[in-house]
Amino acid sequence: MSANNNIQIAKQWFAAFNEHNLENLLSLYHNNAAHYSPKLKIRQPETEGLVRGKAALRAWWQDAFDRLPTLHYRYTTLTANDDRVFMEYIRTVTDEPEMLVAEVLEISDGQIVASRVYHG
Repeated sequence: MSANNNIQIAKQWFAAFNEHNLENLLSLYHNNAAHYSPKLKIRQPETEGLVRGKAALRAWWQDAFDRLPTLHYRYTTLTANDDRVFMEYIRTVTDEPEMLVAEVLEISDGQIVASRVYHG
């Protein structure tokens, strides 16, 4: 995949996430994709912050969408090469302070195979 194609995947990711459209979001991921998040480590300590596979991703994000109906991400920077996209964005939730976030999407054959979240 080219860097431009990977940027488009990132933009689709933001659109699906902000619409809380779980099916569109999951369609961007490989069936065995891995996802690491510090928030996951806090909410589900048994995972040590890492989940793998679409069923685990579905459960994680459905819980987030249910708990945080106003959750929204506004990207500020997208930087890509042929294998990954580095995304910087601002996380907003009503009545919570904004949070700066960085996330890396590793992409292979047009699908996200791994993602890792970093909080500022």
